Amino acid sequence: MTSRLRVLFAGTPDVAVPTLRALAERHDVVAVLTRPPARRRRRGEPEPSEVALAARELGVEVLEWPTLRTPDAEDHLRALRLDVAVVVAYGALVPPNLLDLPTHGWVNLHFSLLPAWRGAAPVQWAVRHGDELSGATVFRLTAGLDEGPVLGTMTETIRPRDTSGDLLGRLAVSGAPLVLSVLDALADGSAVATDQAPDGVSLAPRIEVADARVPWADPALAVDRFVRSMTPAPGAWTELDGVRLKVGPVRPSWLPRRIPAEVPDALAAGELRAAKDAVWVGTGGGVVELGDVAPAGKAWMPAAAWARGARLEDGARFQA
Repeated sequence: MTSRLRVLFAGTPDVAVPTLRALAERHDVVAVLTRPPARRRRRGEPEPSEVALAARELGVEVLEWPTLRTPDAEDHLRALRLDVAVVVAYGALVPPNLLDLPTHGWVNLHFSLLPAWRGAAPVQWAVRHGDELSGATVFRLTAGLDEGPVLGTMTETIRPRDTSGDLLGRLAVSGAPLVLSVLDALADGSAVATDQAPDGVSLAPRIEVADARVPWADPALAVDRFVRSMTPAPGAWTELDGVRLKVGPVRPSWLPRRIPAEVPDALAAGELRAAKDAVWVGTGGGVVELGDVAPAGKAWMPAAAWARGARLEDGARFQA
């Protein structure tokens, strides 16, 4: 029978919840560390994280500390007598003085095949760059950014029309049993930590809303990947006459669908052309069909419905 470990879980968004629930069934999750409540809407009240909500449902102590860099935080964690700490999208750095506090250290479920895409947004960068294969890695935390030795991996194919949300959702579910298998190996002494390869390192820095503006001057292939990589978060956007418009996944012209005769083979980057049931946009190479869009302060709607309401004039053009 597998030994039950005393586990601290550190995570914040919904993608961390499957691993938390899996751990709670197999081990003793003695506390959950998560980011403090934050506003999810511009005028809303601060709300607890998805992990905090799940932990309270499970009856686990929730630690919503703004920082771990305090003597009180260290004392509290030390008193928990931890066997291991598991991290999934926690959203803050663990100070070096805490890394050796649990018996088996801190292990992190990272949504890439390390050393590819080290950083806060591995899935977004993988989709944006057109990777065909992704996966997840469980590694031991060290002082360097996602540089620790690997304890386990799993692979996942990136499908041609995947958004970041699609891929991340699958990895969140399939990553949970990977974490459990690593903890089983740590408990029975069979775990093998392998140093990451020195080649193939790529970085995936955090992506802010300001970074999600659609680059219409890029080729259609790049625009398609870009929008899918920003969906659902932080959300791709563009501007028409200074007014922001959220943009959902687009349909490149090479996908099966007839382009109406009134749409030229080439439109200038950002140039709009509305047909009866579709809206086409020029890029730096080829055209794409808009999918759903969301005007400022309004709900998502088909692009054709937006275009009818916006009464697009000839020559209307998104800022490229």
